[in-house]
Amino acid sequence: MDESPKPSRLKRWALLALKLAIVAVLFWFVRGTLFTAVRQLRDHPISVRPGWLVASGAIYLVGLLPAALFWRHVMRRLGQDARLGETIRAYYIGHLGKYVPGKAMVVVLRTGLIRSQRVNTTVAAASVLHETLTMMSVGALLAAAILAFWFREHAVLCLISLGLLLLAGLPVFPQVFRRLARLAGVGRSDPGVAYRLERLGWGTLLRGLVAMTLVWIMLATSFWAVLRAMGLDELSWAGQLPRCLAGVSLATVAGFLSLVPGGAGVREMVLAELMVPSFGQLVAVAGAVVLRLVWLVAELGISAILYMGGSRGQT
Repeated sequence: MDESPKPSRLKRWALLALKLAIVAVLFWFVRGTLFTAVRQLRDHPISVRPGWLVASGAIYLVGLLPAALFWRHVMRRLGQDARLGETIRAYYIGHLGKYVPGKAMVVVLRTGLIRSQRVNTTVAAASVLHETLTMMSVGALLAAAILAFWFREHAVLCLISLGLLLLAGLPVFPQVFRRLARLAGVGRSDPGVAYRLERLGWGTLLRGLVAMTLVWIMLATSFWAVLRAMGLDELSWAGQLPRCLAGVSLATVAGFLSLVPGGAGVREMVLAELMVPSFGQLVAVAGAVVLRLVWLVAELGISAILYMGGSRGQT
């Protein structure tokens, strides 16, 4: 009698091994990012108020919600029945993938968590790319506009933001994205998906522009809260929003396109460069490092909650 394990059992063990391997890779690179940030903070010691840091983390997580909803919108336009709860869960947990070199882990995590009989893996991967590039292109656009009108002394940063806008923005133009998606094989096995690619038009792009503008404003507010945590009580939100918005958006986009895990070093360098004239070297560098720590801890916390919640959080 053949006592070999059934294929379904082998498959379950293989999936378990794959999940454990992914967790191990994420842990290793998140650990590296965390330790690097702590070392940088030791080089620039400064006292902070925990309450404002908690507020910063909460603002960051809430600020990402419009991006998650836009991702779901893109999937549904492509004919995928992505449920709200599972979309939010996959989106937030997927953020941990950016700490792994190459950024591909973001796509792996999101598609792996959202995949089902209702959501095609290839289509989900294409929607991740569309959402991510939309976010980055809007960030580069906001940075370029703010630097050009308010901070013209940063001419080099303005040119960098324009270059980043070109890199991230061109692929999200409807005709270009549809062409790239077809070249990648999206809809090859399902003519209906190929047809639905036409639904990702200028209306979707406009919706993404609005959603991502909200995201970047919230992320800039999160950085403002970090500055308040460092004792800069005189900073008004309205007065500092342009500088914080330009700094956070440009730094994040530059870090993303650099392909460095989590944009480590790149993000802090760009953000500090824009903040030094107003706050000095110590506050600018320490603020950039504290912001990384706050966002990382927030991502780890929400990912643990959503992962453990599993299907119970789906609607």
